[in-house]
Amino acid sequence: MSTMSCSPDWMSSLPEELWDTPLTQLAIPGSHDAMSYCLDINSPLVPSESDCFRILDGLFSCFTRPTIFKWATTQDKSIEEQLSMGIRYLDLRVAHKLKDPSSDLYFTHIIYTHLTVLETLSSVALWLNSHPKEVVILACSHFEGISDELHQSFIFSLKKMFGSKLCPHKGSALTLRSFWAAGQQVILSYDSQHAAQHPELWPDIPYWWANKRTAKEVISYLDWKKEHGRPEGLFVCGLNLTADRCFITENLRQSLRTITFSNWECLRGWVEDQTPGQGPQSLNIIAGDFVGPLPLCSLIIALNQKLLRKAPDEERFYS
Repeated sequence: MSTMSCSPDWMSSLPEELWDTPLTQLAIPGSHDAMSYCLDINSPLVPSESDCFRILDGLFSCFTRPTIFKWATTQDKSIEEQLSMGIRYLDLRVAHKLKDPSSDLYFTHIIYTHLTVLETLSSVALWLNSHPKEVVILACSHFEGISDELHQSFIFSLKKMFGSKLCPHKGSALTLRSFWAAGQQVILSYDSQHAAQHPELWPDIPYWWANKRTAKEVISYLDWKKEHGRPEGLFVCGLNLTADRCFITENLRQSLRTITFSNWECLRGWVEDQTPGQGPQSLNIIAGDFVGPLPLCSLIIALNQKLLRKAPDEERFYS
């Protein structure tokens, strides 16, 4: 398996011919459930889990908790490490703990994280200060247990934290050259109706999720989606595998990590065949699991070289 490679400034290192290409037409590496590397195995289940599973977890936590941990963990590198490897799309699932008297927000994937949302995003802001020509897409979603008041407080904190780095949703060219000229570095997607009154916030970015356990099934789904044409704006193609609870209980020695690694070569071959751009079957953001030990970033970044090799006739076709 390939070792972790770093591409902390890959956007600013792209050939000048691509500086006027919209981000919607570039190949961008993404991290699915980006914060699951710091899940708190002792934290409560999120409220959306079923009552049946909650009872089972209460009675047999010595069995359920290790199982949850190894199937809910999708990443093993910190947020700063992911950014330095080249990740530019972060899937961030935000929640407030039930009965928590504080206003602290956490990330979730079945259970909650150790790190809070604001301390994590502060780390992202500091990283951006050190890499002023890199642009990140932060996709905040789910928002379990978050009241209207907490939404407004969180949005205020986000706007204060990123300030002029935020790229407004409307009227933006979305090219690297335009980002650099405006000093902008952050596209902040906020999947809630509360985003509508804030021009700095973007609506939900479509995510193609196969909800399948094998690479062949995921690829079949993604190819089917491609046949129906890509969305006009930013969108995500998810390589992440999903096992149902029946499979998990029958395969106790397996984990999300083991099935991801065993399916990697099949997924890798498919990624290498993809092309960014504005064609109807072109891809944009490609997100996956375990982006540290697997060379996902370098594979996706390399796809942008295909934009330089388009023949004149092909360029006219796409224009």
